[in-house]
Amino acid sequence: MRHAVLLLLFVCIGGFAHAQLNLDKLKKTLKGGGMPTTEEVAAGLKEALTNGASKGSDLVSQADGYFKNAEIKIPFPPEVKQVETKLRQVGMGAQVDKFVLALNRGAEEAAKEAKPIFVSAIKQMTVQDAWSILKGEDDAATQYLDKTTSPELTTRFKPIIQSALQKVSATKYYADLVNAYNKLPMVQKVNPNLDDYATEKAIDGLFVMVAKEEKNIRDDPGARTTDLLKKVFGAQK
Repeated sequence: MRHAVLLLLFVCIGGFAHAQLNLDKLKKTLKGGGMPTTEEVAAGLKEALTNGASKGSDLVSQADGYFKNAEIKIPFPPEVKQVETKLRQVGMGAQVDKFVLALNRGAEEAAKEAKPIFVSAIKQMTVQDAWSILKGEDDAATQYLDKTTSPELTTRFKPIIQSALQKVSATKYYADLVNAYNKLPMVQKVNPNLDDYATEKAIDGLFVMVAKEEKNIRDDPGARTTDLLKKVFGAQK
């Protein structure tokens, strides 16, 4: 009888230990352990993009955020490169440089209002093939954001860049340069759209910054500042 009681006691203790082990595993899963679900992967990608958009817009909206960043500095519109070349030849290099500085100042000014536009677009986008994006290139999520939201971002950002260019006199400087060029003998007159160009380049620069933050989160565990980012990007390989 004594042996039977001891055996029953051991069985109960063993069962309790097994149950406790399962409970510990469940707690670990709930705290972020284990493989993320597809929904968690999608949410993690969007969180990484949101971080990138927030940090990126904060950086480029500072003085020289565009102008002194070689990766995203906005040059004289290349489609009218002959305008820049010709004006420099006739001694208007200083005016050209003044315009390029103002163009980048306009982008920096506009970037102050870029964050809520980007964050809103990120929150509203639907992530398809979340796992393939997670296991894709270092900027796969940024590429997806670009592909799915660029038209909306352009529409919403263009009025802001227009206002910013006028505020820093870039629009006036550009008109003066184009008018001066068109008055030169033996040149084909031009009338390029500055707003479209500046909007495209400003958004491109922001995407560069978002991609950098995405890569940072992918490569550096220390950059994964939330449980969701740790869980999702810890499972990327």
